Amino acid sequence: MKMLFTDYTSYCRLRPEDEPWLRERGIEVLRCPDGEPYPGDPSQIEAVACCKLFSHTPIQAFTSLRYIQGYTAGFEHLPMDYIQDHGIQFHNARGVYSVPIAEFAIGGLLTLYKDLRTFERRQGERVWKQRAYLRELWGKSVLIVGAGSIGAAFASRLKAFGCAVTGLARTAGHREHFDRVLGMEALDDCLPQADVVILCLPRNDDTFHIMDEARLARMKEGAVLVNICRGAVADEAALIRALESGRLSGAVLDVFETEPLPESSPLWAMENVIVTPHSSFAAENNAQRLWEIMRDNLAASGLLEKEI
Repeated sequence: MKMLFTDYTSYCRLRPEDEPWLRERGIEVLRCPDGEPYPGDPSQIEAVACCKLFSHTPIQAFTSLRYIQGYTAGFEHLPMDYIQDHGIQFHNARGVYSVPIAEFAIGGLLTLYKDLRTFERRQGERVWKQRAYLRELWGKSVLIVGAGSIGAAFASRLKAFGCAVTGLARTAGHREHFDRVLGMEALDDCLPQADVVILCLPRNDDTFHIMDEARLARMKEGAVLVNICRGAVADEAALIRALESGRLSGAVLDVFETEPLPESSPLWAMENVIVTPHSSFAAENNAQRLWEIMRDNLAASGLLEKEI
């Protein structure tokens, strides 16, 4: 089986040390950059591991394609209708980035709660001046909108801080690390109770601007909004108004409706907003986690010529 692996980033690619496992199982490894058209004959490719390959070479050209391994957890950039209509096996990278995203965003939340920006400025100015009041995560109520693998990574870590953690999912029920998981229909009722709201949702028609002006207004006064999923799940203009009015005490934002975030955006200059360039997923162990998922999915695919 010929399998094309695209090189997207230092971790979204096949590592040389992983190739022997593939060759031993009858897989001929081909490579190309993810951001360029495939220079070979797409009709010969039976499997791919990629991010945005089909944005540069139409999937219709891969006439022998039977298997796709995505490099990302989200897959709205892929031609899913075509994939499903043609019976192509598809796997995303669910779980690969959960740990770094949770760590990154909690770091941003602590930066706001502990006013670390002020201390950083004072360090640069060599000013020794204490603060009499700083917020604690302990005892705070956290609402995680989207109780999947990323939401669970948040929940387990926030429980260690002594937070009360509620999750929202399509289906209510018990899930590890959460105090409770309710259905998405409970969003409006939960927002006024939460000190921190964390958005962990995919981008689709149901989630577009799910945090609109009305829902931002329902949030507890002084709450913090964390968005690490997709920028368009929150109405950015309404969020800016909520932050400027002081109704929300802050936001941790790694994703935006327009990326890169325009230089004209007021978010850049807000002292109570952490702005990062869609980087929460980046981490040292991603390549290993991605390989483990790719290997296990291939082993279970039924497409390998031989298994060892």
